[in-house]
Amino acid sequence: MNRSAQAAVLFLLGAAVVHAGATDLALRYVKPGLRPLVVACGVVLIAAAVATVWYERRARREPGTEAHAHHEPRVSWLLVLPLLALILIAPPALGSYSAMRAGTSVQEPLAYPPLPAGEPARIAVADYAGRAAYDHGRTLRDRTFRLTGFLALDGAGHPYLVRMTLNCCAADALPVKIGLTGELPPVLRPDAWLEITGTYSPRMEKDPVNAGRIPFLKVTHARPVEVPEDPYDETYNG
Repeated sequence: MNRSAQAAVLFLLGAAVVHAGATDLALRYVKPGLRPLVVACGVVLIAAAVATVWYERRARREPGTEAHAHHEPRVSWLLVLPLLALILIAPPALGSYSAMRAGTSVQEPLAYPPLPAGEPARIAVADYAGRAAYDHGRTLRDRTFRLTGFLALDGAGHPYLVRMTLNCCAADALPVKIGLTGELPPVLRPDAWLEITGTYSPRMEKDPVNAGRIPFLKVTHARPVEVPEDPYDETYNG
């Protein structure tokens, strides 16, 4: 692979990274706030490719600075395969397989602000889990809620509504799990995205992976929904 070929690969990789950062594809890898950095990385790669081509052409034109040909093994072209995968294949978001092999990451809220008005109140999975696990449901009682997440089943077939949370990127994603009781769908398919309507349940159990708290929700209605554009970030303002 000569320098011109290397520059072509750099350029294509940079273009793919810019495309990912400028579209929702980046949300499969990083948090929304990091998208500008993804685009910036792609721009740097494109600039490096252009600089490589410019240097190669200059070396060929100036006497005594001709580029020497190197015969790298053809296997080096395998470096293009990850690029093709990035361009052609949009990876699915992490799902039930990852969720049930990691401990729940429910966090104790720093405060308990008022819940959204209206019934049912749309609330994030992590918000409900934090209130139910650490506030004993005091802010959840006598309310109806609507949550969106994907379905996961443990080894005994017990259902959980899950949302993966990120610190920065998919590599550090951890699940927040809510156990489900009540009016469940007749067919429980792992990784199916559901919009759940229900009420607070005082039931609590420990996650067998890390002994974290898993609160429960009593389901009154469930319907399938499409995978959201950002399967990780979940923020509702009421």
